[in-house]
Amino acid sequence: MPLPRGHFKVPIPAHWKRGPVSLVIPDVLAQGCATRQALERLAAKWRVLVVYALLAGPQRPAELRRRLPGISQKVLTQTLRAMQDDGLVARQVLKESAPQVVEYDLTPLGKTLEAPLAAICAWAAQNGSADPGV
Repeated sequence: MPLPRGHFKVPIPAHWKRGPVSLVIPDVLAQGCATRQALERLAAKWRVLVVYALLAGPQRPAELRRRLPGISQKVLTQTLRAMQDDGLVARQVLKESAPQVVEYDLTPLGKTLEAPLAAICAWAAQNGSADPGV
């Protein structure tokens, strides 16, 4: 069966196989590729760290700033709004009257990032101290 245009087959390492399987990977170099768009969204400097912080549960912006040293209030707000627009984060108003109190939590879509991020952490733990020159 021919592959869709812009896709290619990648052989699976033998230790991953449980039978004859190949992985079909979209052409992430193509500008319209959904995988590329997802990677571009998640590659923003603070997004993955915000996801990690919110895996602990709903948090107010001040809590997130304490957990993410180095992020400015402006960048945190921009990041949370963009993640809300992408459906990864939900904003809940806890108190309407001034001063307004809000908290952020991962949506069900945002929570689906837990397993891939855990895999990245496991990979980093295994390979993080490896000498890149070898």
